[in-house]
Amino acid sequence: MLLRMSTLFVRTLREDPAEAEVPSHKLLVRAGFIRRAAPGGYTFLPLGVLVREKIATIVREEMAAIGAQEVSFPSLLPREPYEATHRWTEYGNDIFRLKDRRNADYLLGPTHEELFTLLVKDLYSSYKDFPVILYQVGTKFRDEARPRAGLLRGREFVMKDSYSFDLSDDGLRASYAAHRDAYVKIFDRLGLKYTVVSAMAGAMGGSASEEFLAHAAAGEDTFVGCTACDYAANVEAVTTPAPPATDPSSRPALEVHDTPDTPTIESLVDLANARRLGNRDDWTAADTLKNVVLKITTPGSTEPEVLIVGVPGNREVDMKRLEASLAPAVPSMFEAEDFAKNPDLVRGYIGPQGSDDRASLSKLGFRYVVDPRVVTGTAWLTGANIPGKHATNVVVGRDFVPDGTIEAAEVRAGDACPACTGGTLTTRRGIEVGHIFQLGRRYADAFGLDALGPDSKPIRITMGSYGIGVTRLIATIAEQYADERGLVWPEAVAPAAVHVIAAGKGAQVDAALQIASELSARGVSVLVDDRPGVSAGVKFTDAELLGMPKAVVVGRRLADGFVEVRTRATGESVDVPVADIVAHLT
Repeated sequence: MLLRMSTLFVRTLREDPAEAEVPSHKLLVRAGFIRRAAPGGYTFLPLGVLVREKIATIVREEMAAIGAQEVSFPSLLPREPYEATHRWTEYGNDIFRLKDRRNADYLLGPTHEELFTLLVKDLYSSYKDFPVILYQVGTKFRDEARPRAGLLRGREFVMKDSYSFDLSDDGLRASYAAHRDAYVKIFDRLGLKYTVVSAMAGAMGGSASEEFLAHAAAGEDTFVGCTACDYAANVEAVTTPAPPATDPSSRPALEVHDTPDTPTIESLVDLANARRLGNRDDWTAADTLKNVVLKITTPGSTEPEVLIVGVPGNREVDMKRLEASLAPAVPSMFEAEDFAKNPDLVRGYIGPQGSDDRASLSKLGFRYVVDPRVVTGTAWLTGANIPGKHATNVVVGRDFVPDGTIEAAEVRAGDACPACTGGTLTTRRGIEVGHIFQLGRRYADAFGLDALGPDSKPIRITMGSYGIGVTRLIATIAEQYADERGLVWPEAVAPAAVHVIAAGKGAQVDAALQIASELSARGVSVLVDDRPGVSAGVKFTDAELLGMPKAVVVGRRLADGFVEVRTRATGESVDVPVADIVAHLT
């Protein structure tokens, strides 16, 4: 393949686009790979298409290697299959819904579990037909509330989604393992630095779930690793080790104290120590019980539910962890008008316990759940449900009993590892580039997907689901490889392996075109900068911005029979005789 800058549909920019926030977004626009078409939607220009298709080719090759077969579904999908699985409502506002001229409901496909299941049900009926793995590479749609970061979080994107159909749970585990190995090969071929972590299934459903998180400061996912074992998990999937329960009756009696002007945990702790509340002066934020009031909206419901979450006062509620724990319900914070409608909730002084003249939160009808650290026998400094007052020695199992536990508190570096003894957690940022699920029988149950067994009895099929963000990978590679001068593409996905630059006129342009033609004839993809009237400095700047792995500079040394070969990733350069340049690069 030979591309000529003089005719290539591209325009490089010197300034970052105003809306761009992360390096990949800035550079992909500046280098002419993508252009914004709408919020969360991008047009791919020729160079961007080349990168996208090279990534898709690698994905297809590794899918074929595990026996997967490619199909293609439409993006415009009917409502009925998604009603059968309840995802028409579970997706809430995250999907695009529309009506046709006959007033029938449709959606733009966010993912295709339902359609794959129905396709297999339509064509396969015998145990001899299974196992089977099907996949597609196609456009997906999500109505992101805040599309950002270019290709990292858009409303329209290209994804590879594959689905395994097996006769048994052992078969599902084998298909899952095959996909996991294929994903490792894909991301290794792309040259990514990544970690495989335990994850939440979310709206997809199912049991086992893992994410492939590419290391990047711009990533929206936080994941943890252990200093002593191989445990790794998205923070949404981290389980909190709970301390052992103790006897509640061994604790001192509950006491109520005046605590005016304590709007924060810090001010409460300072006052408690200054006044020796509970006969101690060693209070810390970890000894307090913070009670966070939220509204929980379940898809399809008309009124939100009030949920109160109790966490140690040295922790904040992590809304992403909370959302993962409550999915498909969506939480939001209580506002002043919400407190006005619920006078039993004394803002700033809420406690879970009851008293002689007031029932506990649970008896008042509020659902109250706590962090796993809040176990039977632990005593807390918390609100007294009276303005300006807090209580000490509020004991779990004696003064209140929560309605359950929830993983909602933030995870921090240094926290204890949930998988081993003695290890602590480290945290990093990452971009989710792949997600694999053992779905089980949720979708097969919804549509009655069975195979007739050898004994003529039906076998309910079990499924797996496996996704890779193809267009997101473009941005992810850019995030990991770019430098202060521009993009730096690995050879596996670069639009061209070699960028030939004619640094002057006449003979230099002719030589550049000759070298480019010979390389192309040898199967090397080439971009040649043959633009007339463009200075060498501009060409060099554009070459660094575009980021091809190798650059051949045809300049002044051509008269001596030499050209310069530059390696973009390292900045190294070497002079090579013109007669040897094709052999050198092939």
